Parts: sequence; C-alpha cells; structure tokens
Amino acid sequence: MQENQVGSMATYKRLMSYVTQYWVVFLFAVLGMIVVALTETAFAALMKPMLNGSFVEKDPEIIALIPLALIAIFLIRAIGSFVSGYGMSWIGRNLILTIRNQMFTKMLTLPDSYFDQNQAGTTISKFVYDTEQLANAATQSVTTLIRDTVTLIALIAWMLYLNVFLTLCFIVAAPLIGVLIAVVSKRFRTVSRRIQTSMGDVSSIVDQSVRAQRVVKIFGGHEFESNEFGLVNKRNRQQQLKLAFTTALSVPVIQLIIAVAMAGVIYLATMDGVKETVDVGTFMSFFFSMMMLFAPMKRLSNVNVDIQKGIAAANSAFNLLDQKSENDTGTKELSSVAGDIHYSNVCFEYETSHKRVLNNINLNIKHGQTVAFVGRSGSGKTTLVNLLPRLYELNEGVIEIDGHDSRDYSLSSLRQHVAYVGQETVIFSATLRENIAYGLMSEASEEDIIKATKAAHAMEFINDLPDGLNTYVGDKGIQLSGGQRQRIAIARALLRNSPILILDEATSALDTESERHIQEALEELVKNRTTMVIAHRLSTIENADLIVVMDQGEIVEQGTHEELIQRENGSYSALHQIQFKNADEKSVV
Repeated sequence: MQENQVGSMATYKRLMSYVTQYWVVFLFAVLGMIVVALTETAFAALMKPMLNGSFVEKDPEIIALIPLALIAIFLIRAIGSFVSGYGMSWIGRNLILTIRNQMFTKMLTLPDSYFDQNQAGTTISKFVYDTEQLANAATQSVTTLIRDTVTLIALIAWMLYLNVFLTLCFIVAAPLIGVLIAVVSKRFRTVSRRIQTSMGDVSSIVDQSVRAQRVVKIFGGHEFESNEFGLVNKRNRQQQLKLAFTTALSVPVIQLIIAVAMAGVIYLATMDGVKETVDVGTFMSFFFSMMMLFAPMKRLSNVNVDIQKGIAAANSAFNLLDQKSENDTGTKELSSVAGDIHYSNVCFEYETSHKRVLNNINLNIKHGQTVAFVGRSGSGKTTLVNLLPRLYELNEGVIEIDGHDSRDYSLSSLRQHVAYVGQETVIFSATLRENIAYGLMSEASEEDIIKATKAAHAMEFINDLPDGLNTYVGDKGIQLSGGQRQRIAIARALLRNSPILILDEATSALDTESERHIQEALEELVKNRTTMVIAHRLSTIENADLIVVMDQGEIVEQGTHEELIQRENGSYSALHQIQFKNADEKSVV
C-alpha cells in the first residue's frame, strides 16, 4: 500500500475517532441506516407476491395484505430515516464544535513563529471551510457508506435467492467498477488538497484587503488588489472545475457499466432454458432489485469525492492541532516580582531566517529602572524586548528575572507580571470598558477602571460619547482615532498594574497635547516599576535611567542621555543630531 494511502487511512481513522465519542447516538443512527437499507430490499421483495398473487393468481388475501405491507414498509423506513439523518447531523455539528474549539484553543497557545510563517487568511480558512468539509466526510459520507453498503448486500442476497445464475452474471461488472473508483481516488485527493490551498489564498487576499481598505482607497490599489484576487479566485475555480470534471466523468462511466450489466441480465433471462424457470413475479422482483442497486452504487461512487475532500480538510485541521505549542515547561509561580532583569549571552534568530537578529546580548536592568532601547529599524530592539515575556524562545543564552531563568516560570505566571503597550494598537470588537478591563482584569472594580482611564487621559474623550465606557467601538476600534485607541491601550496597561512594563512606541499615535498628558501619566506609572521602552523619537526617553543603543543585533552603547550625548562620534549622539536637525528644519518650514 502506498505511503499516501496509509496516511489517508490514518487521517480518516483519526477523524472517525471524534465520531465514536458519541457512540450511543452513532449506534442508533447506524441502526436507523440498517432499517432504511432493509426496507429497500423489502420493497423489492414485495414485487414478487404483488405480481404473482395479485395479478397472476388473483389471490384475495394477498390483494388485501399488499397495501398494508406497503404502508408498514414506508412507515418503518420513515422512522429509520429520521433517526439516522438527525443522529448523524447531531454528531456532525458536535464534531465541528469540538474540532473548532480544539483548533481555537491550540491557536491561542501557538508561538509567534507560527503566525510569522502562516497567513491569517489560511488559518481562518481552516476554521470556516475545512471543518465543514471534514464533518461531511465523517457523517454524511459514513451514512452513505453504511446505508448503501447494507442496501447493496441485502439486494444482492435477495437476487441470489431469486436466481443465482442471473445474479452472478450481473456482479461480473463489480471489479471493473472497483478499479475505476480506485483510479479516481488519487485524483480526488490531489485536487482536494489544491482546493484547500486555493481557499486559503482567497481568504488571505480578502482579509488583507479588508484590513487595509483605507490604504487601498487612498493609494489607488483597486486594480492591483482586483488583479491579485482575480488570480487566486481563478485558481480556485480551476481546481473546483477539475474536481467537477473528474466527478462528472467517473459517475456516468460507472452508470454505463451498470446499464450494460443490466442489459446483459435481461438478455440472459429471455434465453431458452432460463425463461422457463423464472416466473413473472420473480423476474420483476429481480429486475426491480437491479434497478434499486443503481442509486446506492451511484451514491457510493460519489461518496469517494466527499471522503477525499474530507481527508484533505482533516489534514489541514490536524496540521494546526499538531503544531507545537509554546514551550511551557516552567513550574515556578511568581507570586511577586521585584523586576531585576538580566540578559546573559542572549542570541536569537527567527526560524525563517539564517541570520542572527540578536548576537551575544548582555544587559543588566535593575528594579525600578526605566530602560530605553533606540537604534535604526531592524536593529533588534523589539525582538530583544519580546524575548522577556517569551513570545519567542531563546536560541542561546539566558534571561533571568529576579535571579531565576525566565524559562523556569510558567508562561501564565510570567506574563501575569508584565504589561504591554505595542506599536500596533490592539482594540477588540467590544465596549471601551471591556477593552480596558481585558483578560485577567475583567473582574476589576469600576473605581479602578475609571482611575486607569483618567490616568491615561482617555476619560477626556470618553465623557463626550453618548454611552461613555459602554460605547461599542466597532471592528478593531474603527470608531476611535489612532490616538484614542492608543490611550485605551495605555489605560489597559495602567489597570493591569504589573511590576514590569513594556512600551513599544506607546505614544506614537498621539498628538502633541495628548502626548504631553500621557508622558505625565507614564512618569507616574513607571515609578517603582521596571520599564522597557522602545522609542524612535529620542525626545521621549531623555529622562530614562538607562538608554541602550542597538545596531545589527548588538548593543553598541549604553548609558544615560547626558553620558551618551557627550560622546564624540557616538551612535546615540549621531541619532540625536539627525532627529533634532530634521525637527528644526520642519519647524522652519
């Protein structure tokens, strides 16, 4: 057996393990399928007494019983159909619920490196598209397999009972049908995988265009985005058509083979020596059984499409579930943190890069210090700071907090003592109150929320809103200005009241007046806290206790503003001169 077939079987077996969790419902559903399948054969079997007893022999008892038997068969069939149909649908929706929950939980624990390497649209497609496909393969396809397989077995058994010779002649075509299904199976798997990829591309382009719709409008990117979307949309259409072509071709070919087999049986049944042994009722029951075989064989030939699509979708979903979560092997719990931080021989490179972003970093940060990191873009400032809450794992070296390796602490315990305000302000689709009291602070008192909001100078604009803190801010805070969003993020950090504070360009989106107020609030906030500040505007960090100048992943200078500014030909002095020269030129203009 080929490796990909073994892999597909393993994937489908894993998928079906979710179904067997609901084995009681599944058992009843299977019993319903068997009942439906047997009523098919019962209906075919009814043809013999109906024709012989009613129309040939005109037996009054048979004539009276046939209508009642017909009603009984379809009543039993209706009950079985409901039990199997609703039961499998119930299992399918619970399967989707379970897998989506597992995927979402896994996604929340994935390291930043996963999101660096995977497009958001591709991940979203796994939740929206793939889960529906794999549920269909695990429920509807299983229903078809069980119900129609039992139907085929029962009908063929009845046909053998009626006439062994004619039945054997009919089933000669079965191996040919099996070979054809095996041939198209590989094609279905290949095309289905391509469809998963193309759906991810479509989702990525749409997600990107929605997030950047203002940039698209202002910079006239309509044509470019339309062309990009047109290409991936066309690619998706091509893959879907390839799947449709394979399906459309394989089904009629199988039907033709069945039709030829049926024609052969009719011819044989009318031959001398055979027709004398077959009465009208037997022949019509046999022929009717052959006709009824047509529908389940057609469905079974089609079910492979859904199974292969489901296997491809399951591979995609399981790929996410099998991703390695953040390394959370620490056992120590931080009940309190002084805030002494020590970087020792720290080196780091991203998984997709072959170049070190940080090289042999050694740095001591004392409790209560405000340390500012400056340098050109790409010098490693943000990476250095992101290593502290272990958003990425070190390649070499150690980062100690209060004398202990940060890896010895559990992630939740470590991060509970770190507050963060990023350069890209994150606002959730919720109320202002829910945004400020996000996460572990959700149980914060109204007094604390208002205190933090005032300290961030956010209450100044919140009071002007009709619903105040209960104002819903829309998707990604679209109803707020950039400066307002950043003040909400600062209020969130203020409310957290953590001993370690990370500010990554926390005042970059504020106007001059707001920035002045925020700087005053931050001066209060950083007292008795260890603060790590990433800044491009040197004017905002002149009062820092320590300024660390970085270049190409290394620390090239460190000291106070006064110490660094006095160094001739120093990196910080050069950056300072460039910035203030530009500022003076702008003020003249």
